[in-house]
Amino acid sequence: MMLTTSAVARADLGAAWAVLRDVTDWPRWTASMTTVERLDDGPLRLGSQARIKQPGMPALVWEVTTFEDEAEFSWTNRSPGVRTVGRHLLHRNADGSTRITLELHQTGPIAGLLNLMSGRRNRRYLELEVAGLKAASEAADQG
Repeated sequence: MMLTTSAVARADLGAAWAVLRDVTDWPRWTASMTTVERLDDGPLRLGSQARIKQPGMPALVWEVTTFEDEAEFSWTNRSPGVRTVGRHLLHRNADGSTRITLELHQTGPIAGLLNLMSGRRNRRYLELEVAGLKAASEAADQG
């Protein structure tokens, strides 16, 4: 199962990246996150971990598995029967705006069943996250 959504923010790539990378601040700008707690110190990087609590879901630990500064990061959660990857991509457009793309991939023996049970919620959360990231990036670029 794969979900994807995107938006264009009227914000510089650097401003959008700063907002995206500050994962503990995400609950401030998206209702899809209750808490995000870093389990390590320093800037987000390959191998960083965070415990994320989302409404209606148990707290899960995610680990950054790909990282390219000012471009993208992915983090992965492994639960019995399913592997979930959240991918966050930023791209500078020719006009100086930033394209934000968010993806959610689930694989494993129960991925299809999980999609039936929570696919609608996952899509709604992804839409909340891209809209929140767009707005927060634009606000950061103005400030």
